[in-house]
Amino acid sequence: MKKFLAFSLALVLVLGLAACGSSGGSSSGGGSAASSGGSGSAASGSVYWLNFKPELDETASALAKSYTEKTGVSVKVVTAASGTYSQTLLAEMDKSAPPTLFVIGNQAGVRDWKDYALDLKGTAIANELSTDAYNLYDETGKLVSIGYCYECYGIIVNPDLIAQAGHSMDEINNFAGLKAVAEDIHARAGELGFDAFSASDMDDSSSWRFTGHMANLEYVYEEREAGAVWTECPATITGAYMDNFKNLFDLCINNSTVAPNTLATGGHDAENEFKTGKAAFFVNGSWEYSAVSESVPNATMIPYYCGVAGEEKAGLNCGTENCWAINSKASAADQQATMDFMVWLVSDPEASAAMVKELGILPYKNAPESSNGFLNDAARYTANGCYVMDWATNYQPNVDQYRAGLVAALNQYCADQSDANWASVRTAFVDGWATQYAAVNG
Repeated sequence: MKKFLAFSLALVLVLGLAACGSSGGSSSGGGSAASSGGSGSAASGSVYWLNFKPELDETASALAKSYTEKTGVSVKVVTAASGTYSQTLLAEMDKSAPPTLFVIGNQAGVRDWKDYALDLKGTAIANELSTDAYNLYDETGKLVSIGYCYECYGIIVNPDLIAQAGHSMDEINNFAGLKAVAEDIHARAGELGFDAFSASDMDDSSSWRFTGHMANLEYVYEEREAGAVWTECPATITGAYMDNFKNLFDLCINNSTVAPNTLATGGHDAENEFKTGKAAFFVNGSWEYSAVSESVPNATMIPYYCGVAGEEKAGLNCGTENCWAINSKASAADQQATMDFMVWLVSDPEASAAMVKELGILPYKNAPESSNGFLNDAARYTANGCYVMDWATNYQPNVDQYRAGLVAALNQYCADQSDANWASVRTAFVDGWATQYAAVNG
């Protein structure tokens, strides 16, 4: 799973994929600023980008060099080593020439660094955005940081197998449609030569897909019912949408290539089952696109349909902790130079193409389309007016312990799908949240 970096003094582990690529710690600098470079006061300003993503280091350094050659504006790039961004940011901000462009990626970071962040509302870079879904605000409404890439997860589908079973993707736009197609495929698996869902193993290599990712649907719909996205971990949750979580989880484990009572120990290869045409559905995320598209080139991703009213307008679970901020303590010239550089990164055809190639997708109007089909699916849902299911799961308290409780309860339920065992899942889900919140917060 991916380790996202919190921006408070401590690092917070949440779901997802681990940052890959080089170990970071590198630095690249442009030349001295030329008086003719940039626009307005940017000509006398410079940029210091403290990069969050180690895998972007080489590309970021090359872009910095190119921008300096084009404009004369000095651009320095320093990439924090994987797992060290919080400490690196603290150290660099204490220097006489601190970063002008840095990352504030979650609400903990907003609390810690909001006084160092320029309000980006109405700025040139904000005007380039194609969506507000990944932006972070403080309690006063200040736009503290803006997303520059994101990931998504949901249910990966092989449309060819859906068609072979005599169905159409058009049938699957809510839980009733998904259920009808999945149960029909499972009932005819022997005849068809493939089943509905690939394995939903609950060992450490796979359980996060359900205790982290799929659990998100319950939290998101609690958020939507309350009318506000969480900005910090709530002390309690209601479990109001546990039946919806159960709808989808039951569908996955009971219409699958493997029996539910075999999931606890794992050992099945869900990805391979999908890639080799043994299953039509695979619960996972955008990071799987490269792996599965080689075998299933027209693979697509659909939302977590689970029986919530109006879910026909649901989009994918999209989120990020990759959000840019401009240092409010920097000089006006450096702020302007940084703003101009950011706009260039997301709008210049060559620069934005390089960013998209490395990051997958940019939520900006003039950025090229991603080569990652699942991220393009996410963008199309958004463009069609569907709501984004944000990563509320990032707020799971005492995450390792909380998820361990969910795994234990779900394993018991998979072995015997009784009402009593589902009640234990609900207890782990809801009461476990309050217990782990108290363990962390006292």
